[in-house]
Amino acid sequence: MKRLITFSLFCSLSVPAMAQSSVTLFGVISDGVNFTSNDAGKHAYQMTSGGIQGTRIGLKGTEDLGGGLTANFFLADVFDNNSGKLAQGLIWGRLAYVGLDSKNFGSVRLGRQYDSVVDYVAPLTANGSWGGFLLAHPYDNDNTDTSNRANNTIRYQSPDIAGVRFGGTYSFSNATEFANNRETSVGGSYHHNGLSLGVAYLDADNPGNGSTGALTNTDSIFVAKHMDIFGAGMNYAFGRALIGLVYTRTQLKDPVSSIYAGPLTLASRAPLDSLNFENFEISGSYQVTPALYVGAQYVFTQSSVASAEGKKSPDYHTAGFSIDYFLSKQTDVCLQGAYVKVDGDVSGTILDRAYVPESAGASSKTYQYVTRIGFRHQF
Repeated sequence: MKRLITFSLFCSLSVPAMAQSSVTLFGVISDGVNFTSNDAGKHAYQMTSGGIQGTRIGLKGTEDLGGGLTANFFLADVFDNNSGKLAQGLIWGRLAYVGLDSKNFGSVRLGRQYDSVVDYVAPLTANGSWGGFLLAHPYDNDNTDTSNRANNTIRYQSPDIAGVRFGGTYSFSNATEFANNRETSVGGSYHHNGLSLGVAYLDADNPGNGSTGALTNTDSIFVAKHMDIFGAGMNYAFGRALIGLVYTRTQLKDPVSSIYAGPLTLASRAPLDSLNFENFEISGSYQVTPALYVGAQYVFTQSSVASAEGKKSPDYHTAGFSIDYFLSKQTDVCLQGAYVKVDGDVSGTILDRAYVPESAGASSKTYQYVTRIGFRHQF
């Protein structure tokens, strides 16, 4: 009887303490079939994991420390559910951080994380909100579809102050040369009624060079001597409709390669001195019914390719749409399409061939389109 009383007393004392913390298993399983109009001159039909969201699984947890202070952690990895393989060859390749949140002072997080472009500008783009990777800007050159993931990162975000948030990240090179392969970003946002504004700037030294820095050779969109990205945008929601305008600019010094395009050299194999992109996006979406959501997007991208052989300016026209129908709060089916047309100067690089993100491969011509039928379940 004493043991029963002791056990009951222990439970009564322990349950409130345990209720102060939680750990959650979560994930997204997304799959679909893609049709690519031109992959090196041929049609391609593929079953592809991901789409609107990359297939992922993770753990997240919080602990209430009292006084408005909360400890938290977040671990997530992306995998290919058609093969079961890890998408990045890492246990927690998507995100992995631990931090503290304060109601009065904001949050501080340490680990593998996103930058301020992802935090403040990407949610205002079609691909960073309702469209997914298929609607990303050419080669995801501005990281609005989270191709970059920064290691060794300290991130701060302020609390909400009358609709305003601001913050930044610093990602260590973890090398003897302090400035080698480090990344810094800052940004801010404003939300009031239906209006959302965002701005951000990112600066990276030697992105993609090495395996221990902020942006390793498997984490960076580009391998280059230097990269900076600036972005600003707005969304306005009225009734069931939402419109968006976004401008981003990416500047690369001595670019070597792209994780999507491959080597960035001329036909003569001469290296590039610089590569710049300017993206102008307009998008709109509409909640037709509580279950049916539709959206469309157009992006004009002007690039600049400079080398010892001169300066060329290829242009890109990108159009995309998404029709998403929710069978429940956690399960939906979607139909998507994207079209890219390369125009303007001929640069003499792989960038002259059209490429839709998530396609089977670069087109043999200056245009390409991809359609996708997908299925997603979230838990």
